[in-house]
Amino acid sequence: MTGVSGSGKSTVARLLADRLGWAYKDADDFHTPANRARMAAGEALSDEDRHPWLTAVATWIDRQIAARQPAVVSCSALKRAHRDRLLGGRPDVRLVYLHGARQLIRSRLIARHGHFFPARLLDSQFADFQEPEPDEHPCVVEVDQLPEAVVAAIVSLLGGCTSPDPSPTGAADSAAAWTEEPRMSPNASGEQWRLHHGVQTAVVVQLGGALRHYEVDGRPLLDGFAADEPITGGRGQLLVPWPNRVGGGRYRFHGQDLQLPLTEPETRNAIHGLLRWTPWRLLAHGDDAVRVGTTLFPQPGYPFHLEVVAEYRLGQEGLQVAVTTTNVGETAAPYGVGQHPYLTAGTDLVDAALLTVPARYRLCTDEHGLPTGEEPVEGTAYDFRTARPIGEQLLDTAFTGLDRDPTGRSVVRLAHPSGRHGIDVRLIEGIRYVQVYTGDTLSEAGRRRRGVAIEPMSCPADAFRSGTALTVLEPGGSNVFRWGLVPWGSP
Repeated sequence: MTGVSGSGKSTVARLLADRLGWAYKDADDFHTPANRARMAAGEALSDEDRHPWLTAVATWIDRQIAARQPAVVSCSALKRAHRDRLLGGRPDVRLVYLHGARQLIRSRLIARHGHFFPARLLDSQFADFQEPEPDEHPCVVEVDQLPEAVVAAIVSLLGGCTSPDPSPTGAADSAAAWTEEPRMSPNASGEQWRLHHGVQTAVVVQLGGALRHYEVDGRPLLDGFAADEPITGGRGQLLVPWPNRVGGGRYRFHGQDLQLPLTEPETRNAIHGLLRWTPWRLLAHGDDAVRVGTTLFPQPGYPFHLEVVAEYRLGQEGLQVAVTTTNVGETAAPYGVGQHPYLTAGTDLVDAALLTVPARYRLCTDEHGLPTGEEPVEGTAYDFRTARPIGEQLLDTAFTGLDRDPTGRSVVRLAHPSGRHGIDVRLIEGIRYVQVYTGDTLSEAGRRRRGVAIEPMSCPADAFRSGTALTVLEPGGSNVFRWGLVPWGSP
C-alpha cells in the first residue's frame, strides 16, 4: 500500500490486514535508527539512503511469499523505481495507492502526534512522488472518507487490481491496449473514468455517476453520449431514490404528507429520483473497476438521509453494476432504484432488432404514464418471451413476473437481426421490474428509436404512492441492486 506520509497507509493497512486475516508490516519499521533521526530532524532522505530500507522491505515480502502467508505492507514507495524494487518479479504482489489532496494530508500530519515524520517534510514527499502508472495496475482509493470505507473499497476492488486475463475472444491484455489515464479532464458530464478489460471499454462519468459508454472490440453496445455532450433522455443515469414516476409528486409516508419537485411538468410527475444531476465523487478505481458515491441529504419532499455507492466492474462476462444504498438517517426512508441504459444491437433503428423479455405480465398505464394494473402478455403485442423483431411497435412499457434461472437471475436480450450477436441485460439482485423504451418521445428527433432503453428497476412507477415493491430502509439498513451487461457472439 503506497501513498505519501499522512495518507493513512498504516491505519488502513492494519484494518485491511485484520479484515482479511493477513499479516501486517509497516515499512517504517525497516528504517535504520539513523534514518529515523534524520527525518525527525527535518532532513529528507535521498534514494541512496532509501536503498537498504527498500531491500529490507523486499526481503520481508519474499519471505511471506515463500511461506505462502498473505500479508499487507504499508510503504511510501514514492518513486516508480522504489515500487519496481518491491513489485518487480513478484506477480502476486498488488499495488494499492491511497490518493488524497495535499491540503487534506497536510492537515492530518499537523494533527498527528508522536510520529517521527514531521509535517514540514511533506513538500519534499510530494516533490519526489511519482503517481503510479497504468502498467503498474494500481488500485487507487480516495482517502477523503472514513478508514473503514477505504478498506471496503480496497476489498471490493482487489479482484480487479492485477493485470487482467485475456478476454474470451483471445484479445491482448488490457495493459497493452491502455491509452490514457482512468481519470480524464472535466467536460459536459464532469470527470470521466475509463475502464478496460481485454477488448472491453467502459466510461463512467462524474455527473450522476452515469454509464456513458460501453464497447467490445470497438463495437458500441450502448447508444450513449459523447464526453462533450449533455446527458439527455436519462441515458445511462442512476435513478435514486425512485425509478420512473411519482404521480403529482405527492405521497404519504409514515403519516407524513410529502411533495416532490415536479421534474416532468408536462404530466405533473416527479421522475427518476434526485441524484441524476448531482456530481458523484470518486471513491476508488483500478484498471477494470471504479467505485463512485454521493450523499442524498434530507430535503423538501424527501427528508431522508442516504449514502449511495455505485461500482462498475468489467470482467470475463461483461460489465457488472452494483448500487448499494445505506440509510444513515434516524428515521425509516422509502426507497427504490433503477438505471437507464440505452442498448444497441448495431442496427440504424431498433425496428429490426430482436428483443426477448422473459416476463409474464406488463403494466398498463394511464395518460400520465402511471400504472393502472397488470395484464398477461400472452396473446398480446407485448409478448416478447420468444425473440422477435420489435418492428414498428412503440414501447414505453414496464414488465414483471420475470422468469428466472436456478440462480435467481433473469435475462433480457437484444440481438442483431442475424441472431449472431447481441447483448444480454442480466437482472441479478434486487430487481422485480424492467422498463423497455424505444425512445419514440425523446425530445431529440434524431435520437428516437436509435437504441432501446432496457431499465432494471426495483419497483414500478408510482411505488411511493402505491407501496408496490417499495423498499423501506430502516436506519442503518442497506439495499443492494445488481445488474449486468453481457455481450455475446460476433458480427
